[in-house]
Amino acid sequence: MSHTPSTPAELEAFLATHADWTHDDNALRRAYRFDDFVAAFGWMTQVALVAERMGHHPEWRNVWASVDVRLCTHDAGDVVTQLDLDLAATMETFATPLLGDAETTVSSSAM
Repeated sequence: MSHTPSTPAELEAFLATHADWTHDDNALRRAYRFDDFVAAFGWMTQVALVAERMGHHPEWRNVWASVDVRLCTHDAGDVVTQLDLDLAATMETFATPLLGDAETTVSSSAM
């Protein structure tokens, strides 16, 4: 399956509406900080089910209540595509009710 890299305008539009995400090293990055391990792992489970249906799987790292995410499309040459933008938007949708007052941070060196 071939995927076209996102244009600079598409990336800029996404980042303008998703301030906790960054784009560097040809990937979208975001660090989530949930209230506890159960919330973090529950969120990861929700995302994993959607990612499996999409056939697009995140690179992520979980330590207790923290999840560091890196998204790029390997089939497109390790660049950001619409698949990554769609998965990132889904992650935000699932995270919103779980985060509450929890800290959300961006970490460009998370992975």
